[in-house]
Amino acid sequence: MNNDWKQDPRLKSMNPEKIKFLTDFVEQLNGAPKDQALARFIAMSTQASQKNISFSDQETKLLTDILLSHMNSSDKSRLDMFRALTQKMTFRRG
Repeated sequence: MNNDWKQDPRLKSMNPEKIKFLTDFVEQLNGAPKDQALARFIAMSTQASQKNISFSDQETKLLTDILLSHMNSSDKSRLDMFRALTQKMTFRRG
């Protein structure tokens, strides 16, 4: 995925630290073999917690919408898999 998503005007209201974190996350995913994407996602989630970075539901939806609009179909499928997994994990905790 390219970096065009960072130009979306809706991101202007988001904390620059969060955008930097997301940029690093995207770069790590782009450089990772596809079979390691889930492990990288989990590691980045842990890093976010350690840095006290969290995203509200509204921010998460916004980011998902922006990222989806800039992804190819293969990347969209992977994101859908992550979203389904996250929903299952949230459901089990709730």
